[in-house]
Amino acid sequence: MARVFLCVLDSVGCGGAPDAARYGDEGANTLLHIAEACAAGRAEEGRSGLLKVPNLDALGLGAAIQLASGRTAPGLGAAPIGRWGAAEEISAGKDTQSGHWELAGVAVTRDWHYFPRTIPAFPDELMAELATRSGIPGTLANCHASGTEVLDQFGAEHIATGKPIVYTSADSVVQIAAHETHFGLERLLDLCRIAAEIFHPLNVGRIIARPFVGKASGAFLRTANRKDFAIAPPDGTICDRVVAAGGAVHAVGKIGDIFAYKGITDVSKGEDDMALFDHVLSWCDRALPGDLLFANFIEFDSLWGHRRNVAGYARALEIFDARLPELTSRLCDDDLLIITADHGNDPTWAGTDHTRERVPVLMTGPGIVPHSVGVIPFTDVAQIVAEQLGIADAAPQ
Repeated sequence: MARVFLCVLDSVGCGGAPDAARYGDEGANTLLHIAEACAAGRAEEGRSGLLKVPNLDALGLGAAIQLASGRTAPGLGAAPIGRWGAAEEISAGKDTQSGHWELAGVAVTRDWHYFPRTIPAFPDELMAELATRSGIPGTLANCHASGTEVLDQFGAEHIATGKPIVYTSADSVVQIAAHETHFGLERLLDLCRIAAEIFHPLNVGRIIARPFVGKASGAFLRTANRKDFAIAPPDGTICDRVVAAGGAVHAVGKIGDIFAYKGITDVSKGEDDMALFDHVLSWCDRALPGDLLFANFIEFDSLWGHRRNVAGYARALEIFDARLPELTSRLCDDDLLIITADHGNDPTWAGTDHTRERVPVLMTGPGIVPHSVGVIPFTDVAQIVAEQLGIADAAPQ
């Protein structure tokens, strides 16, 4: 019996979404624009020249960009040795939760609640309820904001007043930032649990605890103790199906949070994406036949996409690519590795939000016959997992 390793490179889109204009993202293409910037010498910080991802390209990365958007990315023209294609999202929105749930086989048919781009962004009565129930003296920010910029703007005031920083984004989220020492990590998590009780009934997808450390504006850093309090997905995700069939789902990174720990057997977290990669390698040696390893590599999105840092994004892709042979060399005869993404976050685009894009779907393993699967819905990724694990005939519960 096989094992499947499903790795989501958070926000690594490849353009071409037919409904991108509806989201203000017509022409957005995360991978293409990074490759073009590298080729033009506009991404030289910490790296140089063409985007160098030969291992991903050999699995079909350049071919997926061409398929998804009709554009050729400079330096990415290898003939694929893997099974490859591009995936197109059905769910409304371009958020993390919808993307991952749909990759797991469940499209989001209801609309999430999003907050307006006003100041304040959150209703006064809900913020008053949050303050009363949690005993905090009030909140700061109450707006759409970048997570790092909001720390620079409000971090010192937070320490001085004890008021947590509450903000949102294009996702259906309430994000709450607080200092791990001055405010306390457990106190922040308790605050987020109360916020979940207030905002989840409105169909707000996630409450995100954003702990940080540091002593001065400009030197505040978010820690790895982030925690998402998410609405649970509907029944029938690939995680539920694997567990029902007797397998285990090993969640790496924020996967457990995204699925509200439903259908999740165990969770491995780390300080950064390379620590998460180490966890994936470890599961190559420990996962049993019938198991699913489901990983999210968040830093493409959180550190580079939202911050519109093209060179940083390119470096992160090259670092991941350089380590990829460590993973592919550990795959057993019936194993399948799937590398995909949940949405785009074009670092050359306006603003700081996700971009509506198709995503690459790259598959490899000892038994893979190279060919294109074409443009498929996100939900087909779950079906591919089910077929590889021999549970495709088991109807979702």
